Amino acid sequence: MSRANESGNHEARKAKQSCLLIFSCIPFFLIHSSSAADVVIGSKKFTESYVLGEIAKRTLIDEGIPAEHRQGMGGTIILWQALRGGQIDAYPEYTGTITQEILKRDDASSLEQIRESLGKLGVGMTEPLGFNNTYALVMRRSDAQRLGVRTINDLRKHPELKIGLTHEFLDRQDGWQPLRERYALPQQNVVGIDHALGYAALANSSIDVKDAYSTDAKIEQNDLVVLEDDLQFFPKYEAVFLFRQSTRADAIAALRRLEGALDERHVIQLNAEAERTKNYTKAADLYFNVGAPRPSGHSDHSHIGESFPHKLARWTLRHLELAGFSLLLSVIFGIPLGIAASRGGATGHAILGFAGIVQTIPSLALLALLVPLPFFGISLRTAIAALFLYGLLPIVRNTASGLQDIPRSLRESAIALGLSPMTRLWEIYLPMASRSILSGIKTSAVINIGTATLAALIGAGGLGEPILSGLNLNDHVTILQGAIPAALLALLVQWFFDLLDRVLIPKGLRL
Repeated sequence: MSRANESGNHEARKAKQSCLLIFSCIPFFLIHSSSAADVVIGSKKFTESYVLGEIAKRTLIDEGIPAEHRQGMGGTIILWQALRGGQIDAYPEYTGTITQEILKRDDASSLEQIRESLGKLGVGMTEPLGFNNTYALVMRRSDAQRLGVRTINDLRKHPELKIGLTHEFLDRQDGWQPLRERYALPQQNVVGIDHALGYAALANSSIDVKDAYSTDAKIEQNDLVVLEDDLQFFPKYEAVFLFRQSTRADAIAALRRLEGALDERHVIQLNAEAERTKNYTKAADLYFNVGAPRPSGHSDHSHIGESFPHKLARWTLRHLELAGFSLLLSVIFGIPLGIAASRGGATGHAILGFAGIVQTIPSLALLALLVPLPFFGISLRTAIAALFLYGLLPIVRNTASGLQDIPRSLRESAIALGLSPMTRLWEIYLPMASRSILSGIKTSAVINIGTATLAALIGAGGLGEPILSGLNLNDHVTILQGAIPAALLALLVQWFFDLLDRVLIPKGLRL
């Protein structure tokens, strides 16, 4: 009997040592990166906004102002909140959107009225860049000619048409619902779809009509026709740059030099170049080479596109930062919550219920819910907080299950030895549950690696950047530049934890 107890004590001590090693060897990859840029430019998730963001970035750099471009951060409200919250300093916007979506006005406002209203919010606005990119409805030219559809009003005669609209357009004050009411449109088959994917859906006849921007290069490329807005529903959408009034004065002056520098023909050409080359930087280069001579004394080498290995390293490091730091928080909070949940009762059910509910919230929705809250906004900490909440359930549940599965005889032996509750937990229970706890951490890590790709939607970077860019350009190669490394990273993390399981968990516990 004493030999058995000695063997059991030895196994418990070994398990305890392994447990400590597990928690000390978790790869959290805490990479504290901060941008060296003095000015951060944001852009929305469509080609023209990407291109304008690249033009602004290069304009600032040419003036000797360190600048960064956070591409494809989402829609209007996300960019506006990022600007107001100081996460970005400027971004391209449109006067109609400012009036309808930001200032919530139904009446037509002059540029001075818009500028005055924005000024009260601490935001400045440049003069128009020189082109009007209004909303429009488009359809295949062959179908429009066959059905005799030339104006938006003509859609009333064809209720069978399938309409695909961007999610933002579906909810805008100058979007689908007011448009439908103004024209009394009868179509009921209306679906939400990504802007770029909508063009592919038009091409394969999955939809018949979609919303577009009048300067979209794909309109001509796909032989589409723009339906005339015969009731003049859409206001003017003149392109401008919004900026925080606290932005450094020379940066504001540099952005103002873009006023009146672009016409619609030129913008369509830049958009087409971006979609042809799958490279927004090259499209910006076309603007500087054709539309505006480079200032003397500047070398071309400073604007050569970032190499793919450098971009991949940057994306991967940020991805590891997001997943690693959020995993650290999940472990710090998840294990104590799992210990509490293992005791059962109302508290245990409440903890597991909360973790389960969080897990059922779509990750994109969780990000959107955190953005408006104080302290969060459009920032790295918002993405980390969402990933932390998303990674809680596996750790909480596995910790609770591992502790609850400890045999009653072992628990009674520990009590008979006169050990205190804390000593029993630390010396015996946690080491014996270490394999289950490590399994939960591994599951959480893999989930975080995959879910972290969505952080790019709020400008937090990571391997989601090329995925979003590729979706916008309908470019599978660009999508795979983010998707393949993310998948390999998840496999690598899983392999690492499998190795920890084999090396650190005592053989008796593995069996």
